[in-house]
Amino acid sequence: MTARAIPSPPGPRSGIGVPWRDRQGAFSAFKLAVLVALMLPALWLAWQAANGMLGPRPLNEAIHQTGLWGVRILLVSLLVTPLRQLVRQPRVMLVRRMVGVAAMAYILAHLALYIADQGFDLGKVVSEIVLRFYLTIGFVALVGLVALGITSTDGWVKRLGGRRWQALHRAVYAIGVLALVHFVLQTKLDVTEAMLTAGLFLWLMGYRLLAPKGGAPALWRLALLVPIAAIGTALLEAAWYGLGTGVPFWPVLEANLDTEFGLRPALWVGIVSAAMLLPALYGKWQQGRQPVRGRRASATRSA
Repeated sequence: MTARAIPSPPGPRSGIGVPWRDRQGAFSAFKLAVLVALMLPALWLAWQAANGMLGPRPLNEAIHQTGLWGVRILLVSLLVTPLRQLVRQPRVMLVRRMVGVAAMAYILAHLALYIADQGFDLGKVVSEIVLRFYLTIGFVALVGLVALGITSTDGWVKRLGGRRWQALHRAVYAIGVLALVHFVLQTKLDVTEAMLTAGLFLWLMGYRLLAPKGGAPALWRLALLVPIAAIGTALLEAAWYGLGTGVPFWPVLEANLDTEFGLRPALWVGIVSAAMLLPALYGKWQQGRQPVRGRRASATRSA
């Protein structure tokens, strides 16, 4: 009788292909929670479609929602690194790849639904992408996202080398700009959400300029970023209305301080930017506790 080969135990990275496992293959409730959260917009959209809740033009509404969620999740992917630095929790980085791939998936669904809306006439789709500027830049952003999604694996990190891989994936900032320009240009009347998204992107880019390499910026720098991001958002909105519709620059700028009809994007960006001081304060508190925990652990081991 020949001995049956005993399978070797799984290696420490055997669970990396399973979304709810960490890099050691252990179950991660954090990753599972993020995965579920990323799926919720798609499930909600499917439920709306099944119950006839997408309005008179359901396919057009689905195109809009998938594109909107794609841009939102792309911004969340850019938030992962700042959040990890602010709260000083390395495990936050476990979900960066997942969030980035989810953004790509929503944008791919956005394109697929657009193709369906055009009656699967690929010739017409290509013609529209070539002739309409906002579609052209949206398609370029999609191609860039797909390239980053394909090369997001550890295998591609090894093939390209760490430096070249990082240089390639910095293209996400340019992709973000293209996606936002596409978002603004395709918005017909109310650009409130597009400007809010652009303002949050300004904060994310400002954070990267202010943060030291590999660490979180000082609290005073984060506080300074609050008015900078808010004012930048107001200037963007005023410039857009001025160039796109001919509305005078100053009245639009002043409207950002008028709360009679609700908060304008600039004020919302200011509120969100100020809220980011909370994780920074939490991170500072955690940093202050670390030496105490270290001394206690050392005393326990010596006992």
